[in-house]
This record gives sequence, structure tokens and C-alpha cells, in this order.
Amino acid sequence: MRFTVLTSQEGGHQVVELQDKQTGTTAQLYSFGALLNAFTIPTKTGTFNGIDGFSSVNDAIANTTAGFKSSKLSPFVCRLQHGKYTFGDTAYTIEGFYLGDHAIHGLLFNTSFEIIETKSTELESSVTFSHHYQGTDPGYPFHFTLQIKWKLSAGNTLQVITKATNNHNSAIPFSDGWHPYFVMGETIDTATLSFTTNKQLEFSEDLLPTGNTIEDHRFVDGQKMEGVFLDNCFLLDNLTDCKHHCTLKNDAVTLTITPSKQYPYLQIYTPPNRKSIAIENLTSAPDSFNNGIGLLVIEPNQTLEFVTNYSLTANE
Repeated sequence: MRFTVLTSQEGGHQVVELQDKQTGTTAQLYSFGALLNAFTIPTKTGTFNGIDGFSSVNDAIANTTAGFKSSKLSPFVCRLQHGKYTFGDTAYTIEGFYLGDHAIHGLLFNTSFEIIETKSTELESSVTFSHHYQGTDPGYPFHFTLQIKWKLSAGNTLQVITKATNNHNSAIPFSDGWHPYFVMGETIDTATLSFTTNKQLEFSEDLLPTGNTIEDHRFVDGQKMEGVFLDNCFLLDNLTDCKHHCTLKNDAVTLTITPSKQYPYLQIYTPPNRKSIAIENLTSAPDSFNNGIGLLVIEPNQTLEFVTNYSLTANE
């Protein structure tokens, strides 16, 4: 069979490798965080891993909050101002992780997920993770289930499908995203970034949206990353399914990111070491529990689905 799934144990967590035996392309996933730790393709000179991941599961457990590499952002994305918000007539305060004055990156980044299915066929291999959040943080006392399916198929294509189901007895506020870091060799400075919008959300000094948008045309036709520093959010307001919206490329490889229309926001972050770049597809703007920009409300027993496709290819 062309596609296979291999599983192993490490530190009480599961490591899954999706394989395309015909090409040698692989994707490595951890049940810890349901995170993508490696996406490796064959090249003329060997193999190339496009993900800035961890050396082991134990490394991920110890250092997740150092950069939130490949972390799932749920049930809120990026920053939540002072960790506080009001939903309905009730005020809540998150106890989760804070960076400075603000809660960041949701509540599931250090959660262990359960594998509920693996699948191998001639066309694809996949793994589905699931976690039932039971309202353990008093700032988010709402029950929901998150299912995350990673699927490897032909063309060095990796798809991630997220399904969020409200298990609570009332509507819940929600936003979803990822925090993957991509590498382009030794540095991102030789890479060119392009995506299909010229609309950037204006941020305050605390990196919170002001409600205004500003024009930023740098990336419409491609911008070389040397000297470019970003911690910004862009609005993809012309999204249609199956349309290319973001590429990161250098002379050796090209990464193509195609979000579904359920991810209309694109957060870009360049860490100081310049070795990788975070490209995050989001359902909402940062602090959406307060500003309402893209905020989702899931009704009881309702399920919402979000999809992103990644294609990583070696250039001729």
C-alpha cells in the first residue's frame, strides 16, 4: 500500500508518522498538543523538513510555551486582553498562560489528545486526534470537543481538518487557529512571502486590534523577507475555497498554504532568531472575545469545521 501510518510511544504520549512510500514524504505528529512536529519531503540533495519542531515529545512538553511551536490555538487565538471578557451577562477571567498582561494562545496547547482513528489507503494516510475540554479553566467553563484530523496525500499535500463541537448547555464563544513555524533552510531572510491581501489589521502597542485596517501592499506580489519583521494580522477578505492564498519560497523549496474560507485571518510572526516564520490561519482576529472581530458563537450540539492545506515541493 502506498500510504502508511506508523505509531510509537514516547514519554506516555504517542508519536504518529504518516508516510507516502512512493515519494518518501512524511509527516510526524504528536498526541501531545496534536501538533505537527515535522513535514519532510525528498529533494535532489536528500530530504528537507519544512517545520521548526521539537527534538522529542519531552522537549515539546518542557518548551511549548517558549514559542508555542505548532500549538493548537483554541478556544481563543493570540492575545486576550488582560485575560478578561464578557459573554452574555457574565464576566470571565482566564487563568491560562499569560505573556505580560495578556492571556495568549488558548487553553489546549499543552493538552494530550486521544487518537480515535488512523487510516491507510492507496490515496492517503491520516490520523484523527480528539480532546474533550471539560471547562477546567474558570475563565472558560464551557464544555466542547475538538477533533483534529491530519491527512497526507499525493503531491506532498498535508491537510488539517479541525472540528469543534459544543457540548455545553448554552452557546459558547469560540475561535480557532494554529501556530506552526516554517523553515526555509538556515534563515528565512532568503525566502519570499506572498499572500492575496493588502489589508492589515491595525494593532495597538500591546498587539491588540484597534478596529481599523491599514493598507499593506508588500506581500501581494511577493516580498523578500530579509529585513522584514512581523507580528501582524492580515484580513483575507476575498477567500474562496481551493484558491491559493499564501506562499513561502526560496530557490530550493516552495510552501503553499491554502486555507478554507472559515480561516479569513492570517497572523505572521518572525522570531528574533530568523530561523523560521510562524504563519497562522485564524478564524478570528486576536482578542475577538472582546472586539468581536470574526468571533464565532457555537450553539449547543453544533459542530463547526475548519480546513487548511499545506503543499511543500522541491523546486526544479
